Amino acid sequence: MIPQLVTVRSRGRDGRRRRFFIPVLPVLLVLSPLLLLAVLAGLVACVVFRINPGGALRGVGQVLLALPGSQFEIEEGRTAFLVSVR
Repeated sequence: MIPQLVTVRSRGRDGRRRRFFIPVLPVLLVLSPLLLLAVLAGLVACVVFRINPGGALRGVGQVLLALPGSQFEIEEGRTAFLVSVR
């Protein structure tokens, strides 16, 4: 199952907390032309570095399948940043 919603929470230096909800499907549709360029660049990189494109694609697929339920948290000083993938 692909992720449906990404929640980004941040706390700035001033202590204010912000929360953003980013739906994955509309963002993917808007950025699809750039996705095509990224796939082509990835194929060129596979040829240049002599990497099997099928293996690279399989690895990217496994990372994407592992994303739902993941949380990434970065905290430095008074600034905090949390990304939650559902």
